[in-house]
Amino acid sequence: MSEPRLSELALDGLWKNNPALVQVLGLCPLLAISNTMVNAIGLAVATLVTLVVSNGVVSLIRDWVRPEVRLPVYVMVIASVVTIIELIMNAHFHSLYNTLGIFIPLIVTNCIIIARAEGFASRHAFGFSVFDGFVMGAGFGLVLITLGGMRELIGFGTLLAGAEQLFGPMAVDWGVRLLPEQMTFLLALMPPGAFIGLGLLVAFKQAVDQRTARRARAAQAARSGEPTADPVG
Repeated sequence: MSEPRLSELALDGLWKNNPALVQVLGLCPLLAISNTMVNAIGLAVATLVTLVVSNGVVSLIRDWVRPEVRLPVYVMVIASVVTIIELIMNAHFHSLYNTLGIFIPLIVTNCIIIARAEGFASRHAFGFSVFDGFVMGAGFGLVLITLGGMRELIGFGTLLAGAEQLFGPMAVDWGVRLLPEQMTFLLALMPPGAFIGLGLLVAFKQAVDQRTARRARAAQAARSGEPTADPVG
């Protein structure tokens, strides 16, 4: 199988085929943990590391795994990686580990990870598989962190509150209050707020894609001298 270009992989993972905004995978942790920016960063990093390592291992062993047992083997690889990450977080980021709770071991069931292991890493070379895991994890993580920032700002009026849970004592003063408590909106911290926030992000991406497509059609029409009915605004 021919290998894709790295630029195509990066564009797919970060924008065109973003796991959260286009594939709409991994919604359970995405919606449940994104009530603060620090929680979102913690889960985003854990998911990214899991994707990178599991993709790399699956790519390395793909020629030795029989097709009929490949999925159980991939799940065991992913579960092993997640267990190691869970132990490290328990040892070094215990406060954040307690906050994220069950959603750390539940990374094993995140559809993004098994989908990339089966759909990409099992068919491509090690380097491309690791890069695919990185850009897919980064795309998912950026959406998670953006949603966490939006919900924390609207719900608590702050950003990066409790950053010391992830970055240590040096981050005690990193949290900032941008809105007074009287202007916060509790709905943003609740499940409906998570769905509304994700919907706004999906709508933003669709609007950008449609505007880009209109500009491309207008530019092509201008080069060919043909009139276009699509207004570009």
